[in-house]
Amino acid sequence: MTIIETKKLTTYYGKSRGIEDVDICVKEGEIYGFVGPNGAGKSTLMRTLLNFIRPREGQAFIFGLDCKKESKKIKESLGYVPGEIKYYPNISVREHLDYAASFKKEGSKDQIDAMMRLLGLEGDKKFYQLSLGNKKKVALAQAFLGDPKLLILDEPTGGLDPLLQRIFTDLLLDFKAKGKTVFLSSHNLKEVAHLCDRASIIKDGSIVDSMDLKGMENEFGWIVSLKGELPREALEELSSEVYSSDKGTSRFLYKGKMDNLIRCLSLFNIEDLNIKKEDIEDRFLRYYGGDNEHLQI
Repeated sequence: MTIIETKKLTTYYGKSRGIEDVDICVKEGEIYGFVGPNGAGKSTLMRTLLNFIRPREGQAFIFGLDCKKESKKIKESLGYVPGEIKYYPNISVREHLDYAASFKKEGSKDQIDAMMRLLGLEGDKKFYQLSLGNKKKVALAQAFLGDPKLLILDEPTGGLDPLLQRIFTDLLLDFKAKGKTVFLSSHNLKEVAHLCDRASIIKDGSIVDSMDLKGMENEFGWIVSLKGELPREALEELSSEVYSSDKGTSRFLYKGKMDNLIRCLSLFNIEDLNIKKEDIEDRFLRYYGGDNEHLQI
């Protein structure tokens, strides 16, 4: 079953590009990652899905319902963590969670104490007294209230210490084990590779690549780096994606059988050879190259 689907979804802020012609399809029971640095369009997509921003063109559906026409009904069955946590500063953690639970299913308030214990939250603390990490914990707690079918999480682990990141990971994996769905954005590639079943890379508001992270054997190739004299004809036969080839060194992507690669290379004088499995980091750097100052690898 398809949980989230967009068709040519395009959103602008005035004349400025937000997202453009975005097509995604998130299936029930998977964790789907949306990857890109700050400003790439991740938050814009999520806000458009939640009808906080109206698209200029295209369509978006959650649970098969139109995100503009059925927004209220959709939100009854999902939890959301925004990228920027801004809640009422003078109410306590418990008051905030009580308020959030009032919009959820009956029985949601019974979950509050358990979530506060799990995340180490103090119920009487005012929101303005909280650190960034504790504010993020409150957002995570309210997202899980009400037994949602879908979580939409915008940079959910930003500000969390390693222990809380581990707890968060366990929460998500338990959530997925119940057949539920997670759509999360991140610029932490290790987090995405560890958690997600599939992922898309966004650049300048458009999706430039999508991949199956659990089917890596078929999805990803091999990064080959070598030193030696490899004729241009042989290099072009081995790869359609040559990263560099100069002064007796070559680096390229190979997607064939390993024995064929070794057989071909054995015909030439190769002084040094390194072969590594391509991963999401390599894919990301295809599109962003050295412009990765906001990227966590």
